[in-house]
Amino acid sequence: MIDPGKAVKTSSVAETPPVESGRRLLGAVIFGLAFGFLLQKGGVGKYHILIGQLLLQDFTVVKVMLTAILVGMVGIFTLHRFAKVNLHLKPTRIGPNIIGGLIFGVGFAVIGYCPGTVAAALGQGNLDGLFAMTGLMLGSFIYAEASKRLKGSVEKWGEKGKLLLPEALHVSRAVFIPLFAVFLIAVLVGLARFTGR
Repeated sequence: MIDPGKAVKTSSVAETPPVESGRRLLGAVIFGLAFGFLLQKGGVGKYHILIGQLLLQDFTVVKVMLTAILVGMVGIFTLHRFAKVNLHLKPTRIGPNIIGGLIFGVGFAVIGYCPGTVAAALGQGNLDGLFAMTGLMLGSFIYAEASKRLKGSVEKWGEKGKLLLPEALHVSRAVFIPLFAVFLIAVLVGLARFTGR
C-alpha cells in the first residue's frame, strides 16, 4: 500500500525558506495567543495546580495533556491519511529519552513548571516563572555546547529508528488509532469521575 503521506509535494532540491507573509505571521500570533489563553484558563500555568499534579492530588495537567494527545493524534493521522501533511519522525533513542526524561522530571519537580507552563505562568504575571525560564535557557545553552560530543556517544544509545506505537506493536494504524482514542477517552472519563480535579 502506498503511504498517503508520500503524496504530499516533496522536492529533492533544497528550497530557500520564503519570508513569511503577514497573514501567516498574524495567524501564528492568533493561534499562539489562543493556545496561551487556553493553557491559562485550564489552570496549567498555576504553580499550585502543577505541584498538585506531582503530588497526585490534582489531575488537571494529566487531563489537559491526554486531551491534547487525543486531538493531536486523531488530527495528524487523519490529515496524513488524506495526504495533507507529511510525518517528520525523529528516531527513537531509548538512552537519551530516559536521561532527558529524568532531567526534565527533576527540573519540573524542583521548580514546579515545564517549558509550556512556564510561558503561561510568565504571561499571567508569575515572577517565579523567571527562575524557571532562566533555567530553561541555561539548560538549552549547556546542551547546545555539549551536543557535538553527545552525538557520537549518548545520543546513539538504544537507537530504534523512526518508530511509532502501531509499528512497535505490529498493529495497523487504522486499528490502533481508534482503539487508542477509545482508551484515552475512557481514562479521561475515569479521571473526571474518580478525581476531584
